[in-house]
Amino acid sequence: MSTRVTLATAGRVLRQLRHDHRTLALLLAVPSLLLTLLWWIYDERSPQVFDRVGGVLVCLFPFLVMFLVTSIATLRERSSGTLERLFTMPMGKADLLLGYAIGFGLVALLQAGVAVTVAVWPLDLDLTGSPWLLLVIAVADALLGVALGLFVSAFARTEFQAVQFMPVVVLPQFLLGGFLVPREQMPRLLELLSDVLPLSYAIDAARLVTATPDLTAQLGRDLGVVFGVAIALLGLGAATLRRRTP
Repeated sequence: MSTRVTLATAGRVLRQLRHDHRTLALLLAVPSLLLTLLWWIYDERSPQVFDRVGGVLVCLFPFLVMFLVTSIATLRERSSGTLERLFTMPMGKADLLLGYAIGFGLVALLQAGVAVTVAVWPLDLDLTGSPWLLLVIAVADALLGVALGLFVSAFARTEFQAVQFMPVVVLPQFLLGGFLVPREQMPRLLELLSDVLPLSYAIDAARLVTATPDLTAQLGRDLGVVFGVAIALLGLGAATLRRRTP
């Protein structure tokens, strides 16, 4: 693996995103707009509902958006033959995926920063913990979305198939992660299943920051799981990445 090649790949990703205004709008504006819509729904009648779920959604929206954009962008490069041309150069799969992760990760940092800023100040989210901790969790979730998108793109042949992975890979994690029902209140089998889903730990971490001002051992464990799974998915993505779509 070459640091120079990895950074060059990250730079290419950032240049492409800079010229793709629609994708930039999707990445940076949509999570904040969805949070604003939710705040507007509950502002007059039940503002406490937004305070209860807003912190979790600040972290979930970047995960969802980054998963979609990353999986589709990677598949488009493979189906157009760009990846095959890149692999004729002195570049390994690890260089490519790590470069993509760095490029999209920097965008994820900006995306999460915008979402947290909008939620905490204009929308007045009642946050017991530090906004900086919420930012770290949101970035971790966005990176998890990037890694998962890079991984599943290897199994899709068209952009439509990449989108179809959302109800298969993402929505079960959303339903079983503890956002709708606390995980300990689920049937035992579903609770055990939620224990192996990385998004469950991201939701737990967001809830902790919303409810407590302290940096607890559980919060550190949850963040460690999210980052660890993201790194593992990047490794699996490097092992399964194909140069072109058959």
